[in-house]
Amino acid sequence: MLMNESVVVITGGGRGIGRAVAVRFGAAGAHVVAASRTARELEETRRAVEEVGGRCHVETVDLCAPEEIDGLVENTVSRFGRIDVWVNNAGVAPLDKIEELDPSQFEAIYTVNIRAVYHACRAVWPIMRKQGGVIVNTSSISAIDPFPGFAAYGASKAWVNAWTKALAEEGRPFDIRVNAVAPGAVETRMLRGAFPNFPKHETLDPSAIANVVFTLAQPDCRFITGQTIVVRK
Repeated sequence: MLMNESVVVITGGGRGIGRAVAVRFGAAGAHVVAASRTARELEETRRAVEEVGGRCHVETVDLCAPEEIDGLVENTVSRFGRIDVWVNNAGVAPLDKIEELDPSQFEAIYTVNIRAVYHACRAVWPIMRKQGGVIVNTSSISAIDPFPGFAAYGASKAWVNAWTKALAEEGRPFDIRVNAVAPGAVETRMLRGAFPNFPKHETLDPSAIANVVFTLAQPDCRFITGQTIVVRK
């Protein structure tokens, strides 16, 4: 089903899964708003969306600053009048065992993977409470099956799963659906930064995750909420 005139906001939209999500929604006719800290990457996302015939507005946003998240919501509503889909995709994933995990790295995981998701959901909630909407959070298979070096990252994504399930129940009376997508290994810069030698034949293309996010936003999935969908080879 086409997404003509729907307004879709994607954090972490400058590259990887976020860019793929932007392209998928843009190709379907949505008004895409891609947000990230890096203007250059956002311009590349804009071009990628326009190459498939889509429309993409970009916002340079530091998700570590709650006031900038508020500004992203306000700017989007001011420009488009509504927000139909919000994708919390931004994340950080340092690979370090407990004795090497610097407190500053832990704080970065907490700030981006947990606190920014909280602030984004809280900021967009009043909009969706009036009109309904869809929130999709990017989780990880590490939330279910963590391994040495990803304890903090996996724990942050386990929080995302619990947050998703609880928030879905709060959203039911207002036609707000909240789900999460938990990918396995995806061919992104984040993956290669942690696992440079990971076998390429065992990774997913970011478009595979984007297709799941897109599907969850469709009216056909109106009875699916509070779920974490695992996507892996």
